Amino acid sequence: MTRNPFDPDFGQLPTMLPVFPLAGVLLLPRARLPLNIFEPRYLAMVEDALGSGRMIGMIQPLDPVCRAREPAVYPCGCAGRITSFAEAEDGRLMITLTGVARFEIGREVEGARGYRRVVPDWRPFRSDMEHDPCGAVDRSRLLGALKSYFRVQGLSVDWKSIESTLDERLVNSLAMICPFTPSEKQALLEAPTLAERGKLLIGLVEMAILDSHDGDGPPPRH
Repeated sequence: MTRNPFDPDFGQLPTMLPVFPLAGVLLLPRARLPLNIFEPRYLAMVEDALGSGRMIGMIQPLDPVCRAREPAVYPCGCAGRITSFAEAEDGRLMITLTGVARFEIGREVEGARGYRRVVPDWRPFRSDMEHDPCGAVDRSRLLGALKSYFRVQGLSVDWKSIESTLDERLVNSLAMICPFTPSEKQALLEAPTLAERGKLLIGLVEMAILDSHDGDGPPPRH
């Protein structure tokens, strides 16, 4: 796969990173996440990031229903680079983050203009900068589970497109868009390798199918 010339090398990753705590939202390396920014402190965060490296860290609160201004967060997140940007007439900013690498929080430092910042430790996830998009996932089991999953969800999908998608893009896209719980999303984020993320994804999809077949049980988790 051709390397994007705008992507940083490992040694160019920032030593200070603004973070955006958002429950149930997952970003993974090389995947794309559209965001609609309207809160003043996060508008300021995007403006500052656009002027300095374009990097933002996505991270989840430990308690998905916590309404604190600065909730406790998981120790692991994923940083993305702003790869598209548009203004709305009502003052919103619409951006797309493309995942670069996961990070652990080394320590949190004083924020800027209302948003939080951390010193990221990139070392545990150096391999995120080197990827093999093929050959690591049990595709036949995954596709079989997906057919049942989408059927019980009442969704119509383009199977030719799914079947032609490379392993990494397929697994990461599904991990991001499927309605898993925040803790399940975090587990997918922290999976050490693509192969392990694929196994976990298959397990979550199969569990959701079983839930849907339990007559009085809960529907697939949202």
